[in-house]
Amino acid sequence: MAKEKTLEDLFLDTLKDIYYAEKRILKALPKMAKGAASPKLKKGFEKHLAQTEGQVERLEQVFEIIGQPARGKKCEAIEGILAEGEEIMKSYKGTPALDAGLISAAQAVEHYEITRYGTLRRWAETLGKRNAVTLLERTLREESETDELLSQIAEQANRSAEAGQPAGRAGSGRRGKSTAALSGAEGAANGR
Repeated sequence: MAKEKTLEDLFLDTLKDIYYAEKRILKALPKMAKGAASPKLKKGFEKHLAQTEGQVERLEQVFEIIGQPARGKKCEAIEGILAEGEEIMKSYKGTPALDAGLISAAQAVEHYEITRYGTLRRWAETLGKRNAVTLLERTLREESETDELLSQIAEQANRSAEAGQPAGRAGSGRRGKSTAALSGAEGAANGR
């Protein structure tokens, strides 16, 4: 008869899943930074690369805490999310919408990580692994902060994409259709 699976087993399997995911993300972030048109987005990806390296180290500490080797298990979810991101980079390369697409792909990754780290933190709490809780909570906080930063950068990237201008240029230089129409309407309303 097969051994009955426990929360401890589920914790370890999910830990292996996110460890694999983080290692794959380490490979994807430099490509995303290189593809980004906006200097702010490029810098954000580079910053998150450094954070991800620290997150991998913390995961290795969690493996050590539970007395298991740091080993990943293929994560089909992250493979799919990263494949979508690569497709966006290919399909939108050189277009004003590229950064908006890169941000959407990056946020899909962040949301996956937030879900995983939140679950792992709760399970570590339930299993009485206080040191692991602290490490997982720190990573969860970083992932949430990165998601928030991406949302802020997305506002400019979305405006640029809508205006048909390279990222970081909406509102400067030539005006997009929406801005010109709005300015014309304001001028008419003010009797100009």
